[in-house]
Amino acid sequence: MRIKFVFHYLGLLIAILGFFMLLPLAWSLYYREPDSLAFAISIGVSVGSGWLLWRLTPVGEGRLSRREAIMLVAGGWILASAFGTLPYILMGTFPSYLDAYFEAMSGFTTTGATVLASIESQPHGILLWRSLTQWLGGMGIITLFVALFPIFGIGAARLVEAEMPGPQAERLTARIRDTAKAIWLLYLGFSILLFISLWVARMPVFEALAVTFSTMPTGGFTPTSLSIGAYNSLFVEGIIIFFMMVAGVNFGLYYFLLWKRQPGRLFSNSEFRLYIALLIGACLLIALNLTMGGGKSIGEAFRYSSFQAVSIMTTTGFTTANFDAWPAFARSALLILMIIGASAGSTGGALKVTRLLVLVKYAYRRILLFFNPRAIIPLKVGGNPLSESVISGIIGMSILYFAILIVGFLVMSALGLDQVTALSSVAATLGNVGPGLGLVGPTANYLWVPPLGKVVLIICMLVGRLELFTVLVLLAPSFWKWR
Repeated sequence: MRIKFVFHYLGLLIAILGFFMLLPLAWSLYYREPDSLAFAISIGVSVGSGWLLWRLTPVGEGRLSRREAIMLVAGGWILASAFGTLPYILMGTFPSYLDAYFEAMSGFTTTGATVLASIESQPHGILLWRSLTQWLGGMGIITLFVALFPIFGIGAARLVEAEMPGPQAERLTARIRDTAKAIWLLYLGFSILLFISLWVARMPVFEALAVTFSTMPTGGFTPTSLSIGAYNSLFVEGIIIFFMMVAGVNFGLYYFLLWKRQPGRLFSNSEFRLYIALLIGACLLIALNLTMGGGKSIGEAFRYSSFQAVSIMTTTGFTTANFDAWPAFARSALLILMIIGASAGSTGGALKVTRLLVLVKYAYRRILLFFNPRAIIPLKVGGNPLSESVISGIIGMSILYFAILIVGFLVMSALGLDQVTALSSVAATLGNVGPGLGLVGPTANYLWVPPLGKVVLIICMLVGRLELFTVLVLLAPSFWKWR
């Protein structure tokens, strides 16, 4: 393994990340707030450190190996979060480095779990940086650099495969760099449309920008303590519901819909149909439960259930109501949606709808084989048979997902958290959702969680965002054997 290759490109990543801090710096200067100095120093440190690392680790020609690509992706997310803490540390936003790192990792992984007790009291630059980290992480930090820099063409496919959410990294074009460009252009286009829509809905420009940076990546950070509920606007909620649903769909389908003019690819897609069916079913059932057991009117029940079901299933984590005070069935339904998550190839997290679809079909195939063991029954999704390697990968990932969920739950319980809080905190961070239930519910935060618990949840965020294998493989001793 050529460690210089990894550090060389990590230097470029850190330097470019520093340049993105110019946007919150501009807002700080505009409002003449004290965090402008913190951002100026952070930019200098990030760009300077990245440039030095780039220059001190010269590399020759050659493609990145699979192991080098994995190290670059995992290291990129860890270092991005480390340098992303600089504005928080220099501004004194958090009482400890661990809290600052928790917030930065929560941002880049689009989790939206916060340790910030008072949000409105923070300067505009800090609030915008929180949301911007989510926007950068939404479609993937490494994928962005693959799209921007031709130099990442050396091993680009391996980089995107290690970072993109889903069972398989979908290649939409002949070159993976062109695929990354197409995905990011779609992502940028939807973001612009969302910003304009929120501005038309009379949301202040700064807040519209911050909410846009958190909605499209299904992140969840907002510049208000009451999340989207602070605006108390049906128009705003409707806009955000639509774009959360958009963000929860495989972006590859938008490529065929908008660029290739093939709408059939979207509406005939089995994962998309199941995704919509689950959302509609959850909205109806939760609304019924709120009407019959929660004392809500039909209008209120549908308003709150539709927003929260979409927000939780897409793993955005926005809130318009304290769903932790809802009846048990509604809370249980939201917990299940946290685990299922959005579509593969979307900006959403968690297990993914396509894996649920494959697991259900696989279980049904096993039932059929029980009484007819010699039968050959191909497992098809969308009319296309899946290879056994893809099926085994999905089953293996699902087993690991629930294993981490169980282990995390036991560790958090051992730290003194009650069962509901312990389980939902792990489910909400592993699925990159943000708010959970109990003491980490929509009206609370993660500030009070013990330091060891925060470390566990930070690991859950990273593992969940990079879909387990990219991080867990680093624990295998054979991975570190030099060749």
